[in-house]
Amino acid sequence: MSEPSALLPLLARYFETDLPGATRQLEAMSESDAIEVLQSLPPATAARAIRQLQVGFAAAVLGGAEAHLFEAVAGELDAPLAAAIFMHLSGEARERLLEHLPDRLKRAVQEQLTFPENSVGRLMSTEFLAFRENLTVGETIERIRRLAQKRYPASYAYVVDPQERLVGVVNMRDLMLAQPDARLGAVMRSDVFALYCFLDREDAANEMSRRRYFAAPVVDHENRILGIIKGEQLMQGIQEEGAEDLQIMFGAGRDERAFSSLGYSLKMRLPWLHVNLATAFLAAGVVALFEGMIAKLTVLAVFLPVVAGQGGNAGAQSLAVVMRALVMREIPSGKILKLIAKETWLATISGAVFGSLTALIAWLWSGNPWLGLVAGLGMLVNLVCAGLAGASIPVLMHRLGLDPAQCSSIILTTVTDVVGFFAFLGFAVVFQHYLL
Repeated sequence: MSEPSALLPLLARYFETDLPGATRQLEAMSESDAIEVLQSLPPATAARAIRQLQVGFAAAVLGGAEAHLFEAVAGELDAPLAAAIFMHLSGEARERLLEHLPDRLKRAVQEQLTFPENSVGRLMSTEFLAFRENLTVGETIERIRRLAQKRYPASYAYVVDPQERLVGVVNMRDLMLAQPDARLGAVMRSDVFALYCFLDREDAANEMSRRRYFAAPVVDHENRILGIIKGEQLMQGIQEEGAEDLQIMFGAGRDERAFSSLGYSLKMRLPWLHVNLATAFLAAGVVALFEGMIAKLTVLAVFLPVVAGQGGNAGAQSLAVVMRALVMREIPSGKILKLIAKETWLATISGAVFGSLTALIAWLWSGNPWLGLVAGLGMLVNLVCAGLAGASIPVLMHRLGLDPAQCSSIILTTVTDVVGFFAFLGFAVVFQHYLL
């Protein structure tokens, strides 16, 4: 943005009338220009913009901004978002900006940063209603009325004992219908459902979906209530993670968005495009080994993409099944080999079916049954290896501590191309006396 000051009034109006559109404009800018825009806005408006930005870009902007901008915005952020932004900051930026957090938010952020990244504790909100069980209904209603002047109360009020342990829940309807002098302990529902703070968010989302709850309290190992989590927060996190995994499977950055700056998008994509180029030349090198054979029988070139492409598709099926099983934690440690064997066996059956079909088509195409045999055997070998690779690569990457979504697709494509080309052309060399 060569003259950012000329655009500031326009962007300021965007934030009042079209916040999503304005934040898309921010993400398309450089970090320095985005900082200048945010500094020109009222703190409350800037905070609303920060809440709309992708976390990585928000952290980059706040990390490079002056402390007064961070201090003005921080008071308007909730603890989960502030914790997520802090996780994306450099160590130096964290130390520099932590002292500018309000004490309440600082304690909440420091507590939430102790939870694993994908846990319920990291996503929970620390704003909830909890009252002692010996309070009367009338006293509780009066307190809720006072609290409503500061923030809108939730649909549920949680009941705790003197040690802050969760003992029950009261919905607002039951509270309003109860006698004013009744104790909360008498009107509460004691069979309250709660989520453990270290529970993985995907497991929590599955459990809440099964029970059809829109919110649940979050407790520690002693059943002390720490916060609440809403189903929409869990589902949003899972959808974002799924979208991020989809992006990185194809070499795009995890935090990249449609309107990210050109420089940021290039920085995220170019390294993996280099890797893809290297693997493509590896596959081309395999073809070059059999250049003489292809020159003698040019029809072989027709079937190269067929064999390699079908192997890639079969491997992608196994990869998708195993990746989902890893994400959902559906693979017991003692059944990993069983899963790989199952996927390999499925690929073998598929290879036999499509190998036979390919052999028939190649025979009819060329009029030479031996070419059909070569194409069929190449297809069979490639599909078997594709199924084995598609099942084992993500498991191996996971064991090595790497992100399976980022590594598996590129490695699988290399395996299916190299094996497909080598098998098909290798069989062509073996049977060349019958092909020429």
